[in-house]
Amino acid sequence: MKNTDLAKLNASSTNTLMETLGIEYTEVGDDYICGTMPVDARTHQPMGIMHGGASAALIETLGSIGSHLLIESETEFSSGLDLNINHIRAVRSGIVFGKAQIVHKGKTTHVWQVDIKNQEKKLVSTGRLTVFVGKK
Repeated sequence: MKNTDLAKLNASSTNTLMETLGIEYTEVGDDYICGTMPVDARTHQPMGIMHGGASAALIETLGSIGSHLLIESETEFSSGLDLNINHIRAVRSGIVFGKAQIVHKGKTTHVWQVDIKNQEKKLVSTGRLTVFVGKK
């Protein structure tokens, strides 16, 4: 994962939900991936705060692409199985920062812990994503 080309990875988001929401990948390590998402009209709910579904999209995006980078994409595929989220605090504007860390890398499942923080580095949402890994 560590030597991933971020420009190519971000280019793969063209014409997807990630592009629509403004999600960008910012850092990849051996066992984690980070990204950002703006909090604006694209990601707001009617009360003017970040929509919980936008948080879910960022969490699933980071964990899913993390699994994709860990598998042999020529012979395997990955797909989200379960996502649970706790929303801790509201965000009205700015940028949120997500970090997905793998906590289990099995042959058929991956489990990711994903934290979303605001610009003050305070926890906004935390989630756990389980990803299925199968043979093509």
